Amino acid sequence: MRFLHTMIRVLDLDAALHFFCEGLGLKEVRRTEHEAGRFTLVFLETGAVGDTAQLELTYNWDQTEPYGGGRNFGHVAFAVEDIYATCRHLQAMGVTILRPPRDGRMAFVRSPDQISVELLQKGQALPIQEPWASMASTGTW
Repeated sequence: MRFLHTMIRVLDLDAALHFFCEGLGLKEVRRTEHEAGRFTLVFLETGAVGDTAQLELTYNWDQTEPYGGGRNFGHVAFAVEDIYATCRHLQAMGVTILRPPRDGRMAFVRSPDQISVELLQKGQALPIQEPWASMASTGTW
């Protein structure tokens, strides 16, 4: 058995792609439009050698209200090369760091559709740094 993908529903496909591609560095590898069903599927990958898992974004054309229950989904998790650099980059994009990487190892943010995203430092935790070490958590993740 091998893991194939995780699907999340998104209200604004452009905002979701900006977050996952520009923010986290994922790459769009496939897109299908389903006129009869009125939805678009976009599959994203990390591009890392040997990593075939995908994130499927489902965009329902007629959805006008935000999806509820994003927290009930749980979260998607990504290993990142430098958790501090990733968090700085996301902050510069206007993303709130809900659970800062105080420990040099783990942080949480949310996508534009309120999907909880866990960021984990690849390998060993980085040395503890400010402003992260003293930054309080905010909201829920």
